Amino acid sequence: MAASRANAPARTLVADNRKARFNYEIVDTLEAGIELHGSEVKSLRTGKANIADSYAAEDGGDLILYNAYIPEYLQANQFNHETRRPRRLLLHRREIHKLAIAVQREGMTLIPLKLYFNDKGRAKVELALGRGKKLHDKRETEKERTWNREKARLLRDRG
Repeated sequence: MAASRANAPARTLVADNRKARFNYEIVDTLEAGIELHGSEVKSLRTGKANIADSYAAEDGGDLILYNAYIPEYLQANQFNHETRRPRRLLLHRREIHKLAIAVQREGMTLIPLKLYFNDKGRAKVELALGRGKKLHDKRETEKERTWNREKARLLRDRG
């Protein structure tokens, strides 16, 4: 029984923010819990959430995730949740304070990279502290990515 548990994936990915690494220079990442209602958890397990346009900000000593889309759970009827409500992120006070200072003083942004269930079945968010890229930085990233793809193709063809 323990052997099958060891081969099981540690994380069940629910949503991925693929544009974040293109639009932001990622400085630091950390894992945070997320406070959810029951219907939100059920809806997340279907895997149709979207965190592409969401961000996190400090509000009254708490870290809040804004604009994350978790669709309604159809079987919840009247006990359903709002799809884009602000959700509290669960971090230690010291971590929240450190992130709030980085956002205020250094002009950084808190971006969610992934939303997933960990091996204990708890919903987690991988947050990144990032600095927005300029247009020329984005072009440079695209050039580098294209060159690496071409280089891999050339090496593969030559053996």
